[in-house]
Amino acid sequence: MRHGWRWGRGGLRQVVLLAIGVAAAVPIAPAPAGAATPSGGAPRAGYWLVASDGSVFGSGDAADYGSAGGTPLKQPIVGMAATPTGHGYWLVASDGGIFAFGDAAFRGSTGAIKLNKPIVGMAATPTGGGYWLVASDGGIFAFGDAGFYGSPSGGRLSQPVVGMASSPTGHGYWLVGADGGVFNYGDAGYFGSKASGRRKKQIVGIVASRKGSGYSLVANDGTVVSYGDAAYRNTHVYPQPIIGMAMTPTGQGVWLAASDGTVVQQGDAPSYPPHPGGAGSRTIVGIAGL
Repeated sequence: MRHGWRWGRGGLRQVVLLAIGVAAAVPIAPAPAGAATPSGGAPRAGYWLVASDGSVFGSGDAADYGSAGGTPLKQPIVGMAATPTGHGYWLVASDGGIFAFGDAAFRGSTGAIKLNKPIVGMAATPTGGGYWLVASDGGIFAFGDAGFYGSPSGGRLSQPVVGMASSPTGHGYWLVGADGGVFNYGDAGYFGSKASGRRKKQIVGIVASRKGSGYSLVANDGTVVSYGDAAYRNTHVYPQPIIGMAMTPTGQGVWLAASDGTVVQQGDAPSYPPHPGGAGSRTIVGIAGL
């Protein structure tokens, strides 16, 4: 059986579903195309980086809506997700604590729950009315209008789950393991995985294509492999550990973020100057694009 959690009028309640099978060799859900486009203007472009202490650094059109930097945290921040409008974002800590800024609304958290495994990532629904949190054992926690469609929690995983992405409809999602194994649920289709490959790499994230008919997996050395209609690939290896990837509004480029705050652009991704003051000694743990 699979277990999940959902926030409802009566508070947080456990959802139990029968296992229906998972296709595959089993923390950046994209915003709907054009959602962050001003009327009559070109698509806004940019990204936010978040550090483990909750500090947020915006580049390009990614505005500063606040941060948890300087706030005493029970557990470190492990990821973030942007709202569909691009006018806000959520930060998530390893205990599932949620920090909402801008037009990102707080819909619930697992901060007061004893978790079996730490939270490693999150994804927002296309409406911005909810979000999912995912734990390293594959446990899914759904809040707001985010539905629970299944999880590998309770099963035996070859490697821990490291990230997730929402389908464009919000009626499904993908999870990815550190070995590149992909788990798909709801209307999220399975298009392939790295779990059966001969050359193993440490996967750190998954990004869905704009149409939702494919996805890209990024490894900690910066290499990217794509499946389905996700055409972006990268074989160049970078010296600093890559922690995540964000897609441009067109889907024709990406930004790769390293733990020291450096960002490498590929495709049509614009290059931005370093954030004033830089990340300093902070460790960057997440990236979210407009």
